[in-house]
Amino acid sequence: MASITLRPAAPRDIGTILGFIRELAEYERAPQDVVATPESLHEHLFGHTPACEAIIGEIDGEPRGFALYFHNFSTWKGKPGLYLEDLYVQPACRGAGLGKALFRRVARVASERGCPRLEWAVLDWNTPAIDFYRSMGAAAMDDWTVYRLTGDALARAGA
Repeated sequence: MASITLRPAAPRDIGTILGFIRELAEYERAPQDVVATPESLHEHLFGHTPACEAIIGEIDGEPRGFALYFHNFSTWKGKPGLYLEDLYVQPACRGAGLGKALFRRVARVASERGCPRLEWAVLDWNTPAIDFYRSMGAAAMDDWTVYRLTGDALARAGA
């Protein structure tokens, strides 16, 4: 039986995290969208004012997945929540319980910090992820639509 270990990410994990991000982007059919660098990840995970946190999931002592999350804020609740940006387990290791362990750890962090909710987005075609999150008790927010500004559109909107 495989041994699962979870630990906070450390600066030495930057290359591993970037590798996981690239693997996830391949899976999500958008490898060209990854522009993160070791330097940008280090700054935002471990710099003077960290913007996010990460947990490394290991199987038998080898990093096989990660979860990256950050605080958001609910004006209606008047409290910060937690947003799960990425939860990734390498394909060969899926089904071993690592994804569930990572998800539960992030949920525990949210609970311990008094967050009223944990949120994330899932691609509508990613049925394995949707099924996993539903099995964990999550409910889809079908009445909400995510919008995004990037690149030139973001610059024009801020002009």
